[in-house]
Amino acid sequence: MPETTAEHVITSAPVASRRRSLAKTISWRVLGSLDTMLLGYIFTGSIAIAGSIASTEVVTKIVLYYFHERGWAHIKWGHK
Repeated sequence: MPETTAEHVITSAPVASRRRSLAKTISWRVLGSLDTMLLGYIFTGSIAIAGSIASTEVVTKIVLYYFHERGWAHIKWGHK
């Protein structure tokens, strides 16, 4: 195995583009909303109520997660 030299060391973490953050946000919310809908159905026994809960929370959670992700993109802590 070749020895690692300074030239092979990455000095900065890759920065996620806004489009990547948005794609991750949407995919995460789809998964999260399916989970919310399943739990809503388990607790209420009603698909209509479960769908209402899931569709209401999806909008606010997309916005919150996007800004959370972008905020963390500016924090250096934990990057090597």
